[in-house]
Amino acid sequence: MTKPLFARVAILGVGLLGSSVAHAIRRKNLAGHIVGHDRKAALKVAKQVGFADSLSDSAAKAVKDADLVVLATPVGTFGALAKAIGPHLKAGAIVTDVGSVKGAVLADVGPHMPKGVHFIPAHPVAGTERSGPEAGFAELFDGRWCILTPPKGSDKRAVKTLTKFWEQLGSKVEVMDARHHDLVLAVTSHVPHLIAYNIVGTADDLEAVTKGEVIKYSAGGFRDFTRIAASDPTMWRDVFLNNREAVLEVLGRFSEDLSYLQRAIRSGDGDTLFNLFTRTRAIRRGIIDVGQDSPAPNFGRTPPPKH
Repeated sequence: MTKPLFARVAILGVGLLGSSVAHAIRRKNLAGHIVGHDRKAALKVAKQVGFADSLSDSAAKAVKDADLVVLATPVGTFGALAKAIGPHLKAGAIVTDVGSVKGAVLADVGPHMPKGVHFIPAHPVAGTERSGPEAGFAELFDGRWCILTPPKGSDKRAVKTLTKFWEQLGSKVEVMDARHHDLVLAVTSHVPHLIAYNIVGTADDLEAVTKGEVIKYSAGGFRDFTRIAASDPTMWRDVFLNNREAVLEVLGRFSEDLSYLQRAIRSGDGDTLFNLFTRTRAIRRGIIDVGQDSPAPNFGRTPPPKH
């Protein structure tokens, strides 16, 4: 058996992503000891699932002597969490996260990191609509991208080690600037989620008028929106509040394009509609071609394995 990459890993937050990191670490023997931290109710479930070697409701105690610390709570909690663990971090430790915004994370966490501790934000672009310690599974990151956004002056060896870590978890790793990351993810993830929440909310408002027909006759498109809109509300609230500039920029462009489509429908401009639908169909094919999804009827999504 090969020597673990880290002697001790602390995972702060044992929901879908945190527990999946733990499962994936165990799959590849990347840590000698995994300690999980969360609220007592979550730890009770985590103990039953059994993906950690020890559990603690104290973040400060959890990070003691840890070589790698993974922040996996909602991004809105990162500032307070970083402040709590800062004085207890081991010299030379790597601190990272799994949040889907990076500019705000750098601003909130960076100031609390002691000298000699390597803070390298990360975003595994993977997830499901499920949440909680029982939702995690080792294969979540397989074939998915993980984006690292190291601040200027980051230790190259630490970045290399974290890159190796995420590759061992199954991910393909990309390094980019935090600001650019937030704009890209506003387009590919954040605004689509906001649209899903909005359209499902609109359907819910119409439910009284249609007497249950919205749910009864849900077509595939609406069902996909409901899957996205079932995601963790706390996590997504924090995402929008912490990436507001990029989200508002993309929403502005989306609103302009939506108005353009409204005019085309109103005026009976079939050519405009057909050309747009042809272009967007090609984008879908491109996503399949690069292996980010499958042409299967269920869009390649399969339920996580049972524990």
